[in-house]
Amino acid sequence: MEDRQIVEAVLAGDTRRYAEIVRRYQQNVANLTYKLCGNRLEIEEVVQQVFVELYTALPRFRFDSMLSSFIYRITVNTVSKMLGKAKRFVSSDARDDLPEQRSEDLNAQQQMIHREQMEELRTAIGRLSDEQRTALVLYTFENFSYQQIADVMQCTLSKVESLIFRAKKNLAKQIKQ
Repeated sequence: MEDRQIVEAVLAGDTRRYAEIVRRYQQNVANLTYKLCGNRLEIEEVVQQVFVELYTALPRFRFDSMLSSFIYRITVNTVSKMLGKAKRFVSSDARDDLPEQRSEDLNAQQQMIHREQMEELRTAIGRLSDEQRTALVLYTFENFSYQQIADVMQCTLSKVESLIFRAKKNLAKQIKQ
């Protein structure tokens, strides 16, 4: 069953269908939450809150974007609210989020240098502004198009382009220091 049919069924009163939406998207919500804030929040709590907010927001969903974009928008907003003004970061435990070279291709010294470089990159990503980090995470780790990012962040394409450009520029500057 397609997302649109499920949403229409839920809105028509078949609330049991909502579990299907949760099943389809809960792992994506958990992954995005982790990439946006690392271990700063209890991921399960955020996922639960996202789906509570989605359920109440579903009547406002107009199918002018994909359901996944709507859910990602709620996720980004929920993470922002739950973190408050605290600085978000990408956890140093996020080993699967950044490309790693296979260990057999590197000797011990190269492996140590590579780990240090990855840690430096994770720290630099954590220092980006909230908007830059969100745009970069969606683009780099979630493979979202600029249009999808604009939908999730509720902004223009040119703002997304600018955010990603500035994020890359700021990362390069931080890594050079």
